[in-house]
Amino acid sequence: MRKRMAPRWAVVLLSMCLLPWPSAAQSINPSSAPYWVFLRDKRAMQLNPQQYFTAPAQLRRQRQHLPAADSTDFPVRPDYVQALRSTVDSVTSVSRWFNAVACWATPAQIAQVRRLPGVREVVARYNATPDLLPARRKAAVAAEPLSEEDLQLARRQTSALGSPALHQAQLNGHGMRIAIFDVGFRGVDAHPAFQKLLKGHQITDTWDFIRQKPQVYAYGDHGTEVLSCLAGQFNDSTSLGLAPAAEYLLARTEREHSERYSEEEAWLAAVEWADKHGADIINSSLGYTDRRYFREQMDGRTSLVARAAALAVRKGMLVVCSAGNDGDNQSWGVIGTPADNDSVLAVGGLDPATWLPVDFTSRGPTAKRRLKPNVAAFGIAITARPAGGFERNEGTSFSSPLVAGFAACIWQRQRGLTAMQLFQQIEKSATLYPYFDYAQGYGSPQAAYFLRPHEQATRPTFDFVRQENGLLQLILRPEASAQPAQTLPLQLDEPNRPLAALPPLPLNAKTSLPLAAPAYVYLHVADARGVLRRYEVREVTQRYVASWALSTLQPGDQVRASYKGYTQAYTVSQ
Repeated sequence: MRKRMAPRWAVVLLSMCLLPWPSAAQSINPSSAPYWVFLRDKRAMQLNPQQYFTAPAQLRRQRQHLPAADSTDFPVRPDYVQALRSTVDSVTSVSRWFNAVACWATPAQIAQVRRLPGVREVVARYNATPDLLPARRKAAVAAEPLSEEDLQLARRQTSALGSPALHQAQLNGHGMRIAIFDVGFRGVDAHPAFQKLLKGHQITDTWDFIRQKPQVYAYGDHGTEVLSCLAGQFNDSTSLGLAPAAEYLLARTEREHSERYSEEEAWLAAVEWADKHGADIINSSLGYTDRRYFREQMDGRTSLVARAAALAVRKGMLVVCSAGNDGDNQSWGVIGTPADNDSVLAVGGLDPATWLPVDFTSRGPTAKRRLKPNVAAFGIAITARPAGGFERNEGTSFSSPLVAGFAACIWQRQRGLTAMQLFQQIEKSATLYPYFDYAQGYGSPQAAYFLRPHEQATRPTFDFVRQENGLLQLILRPEASAQPAQTLPLQLDEPNRPLAALPPLPLNAKTSLPLAAPAYVYLHVADARGVLRRYEVREVTQRYVASWALSTLQPGDQVRASYKGYTQAYTVSQ
């Protein structure tokens, strides 16, 4: 049965937090509201990196030639924190990285806080009223056996990224440590899909940032499904992800049935915890969108989680985030935060039946017109079913861990890469690079780029031809044509008429799904800054593919196309 999760948390774009939401037992004043208090300095504070950081965290910094610690790692001054505790209703979290304290206070208390000697700035957080999220409906019955089509998909979700070559090279994430931030990991401690992981003691640490305790296996299914796309296995050892030999840090940063604004605090706490415990890669199939931000704030700099993700990368961690499930939500539609940060590897979702972006994957660009998503993987995948067995799931939540596992394998092979060097190499390895669009970025990362780098360069497959009548045409070369050439009218009256959308390939047990992406022609038009104005994908039915009236383009515009691995651009002159 094909199942699509509710768009707001199935992507999942959930929310994030640091410490528990204030409870009634804390007797918070009804007029209290949440604030961030940013402090002035860390004068006299010190840190012994060898005592504070775990050995893997120290080694990660050493490998990337980073300092053992910097001022953002130093603890917050306790006298400042104590002064705040004595003034406000409640302190809910303390962030070393931002030298900040999250608290609840009344307007009168905040007036006093602003006068405290250690306070630099006070920022009101967004309305703290929780938004209830629609729960996913699951029948309380035993899971049905997977169909032949599902078994095929279970292998294709990794083979699409190059799993056979990775397996042959013995790359499985060994020696890498991956942190997962999610709503909970119900059943991981009992599900057969994770028994090898548990027997190998590969889950090195866990923490529930909602309830402040180490138990993460009693809440939420989504983290279980995400983990299975990294390290889950069938009984025959078929892997659902690419990093079954990696070590894992599991952090619960979300509530399952509600979205509270304190959850971004939990994400901040979790990223500092992951840094301390030696994470190499962070997978966050979460995001924050219209429940607390405006579209223009998706600029990679406004939200604290976006800024924290960028800081995590500077500390040597690769941050991988889902693009989101808002592609068919006309009121939003764009990438959420922290995937909007330019240092975060944002992953869109592809339909395994067509290898085209699924309708629900969030589109870019960011509010600052930066490319997003960066790459893409299957957004429909086979995952572990927390109650037992396996099932088909939909959401960009699953494309993200598939790419995170891919990154772990590549970093296992090339440990000398910095986090941003790995980020850039993953982009370059993708199927469409240097072509890109705002639905799938540079396409699907490929292991062959790293394992067989000296293969013969792709031969040209098409040409841009400028005609005397003012048309720019894209014409396939005969040797690259999938079908014999056909003589067709130039369609001078409608040079930019888009082709009708292709119908989706029906999915059933008798269908043999494509093992590789079909030979589509990918087209986009960008301005002189590289910002896309339009893009599309066309099925090849003739050598004459497309035409543009040059009178409709501006000087400096670039028309770029990609076909069978070959990319070419035409720059419009004066």
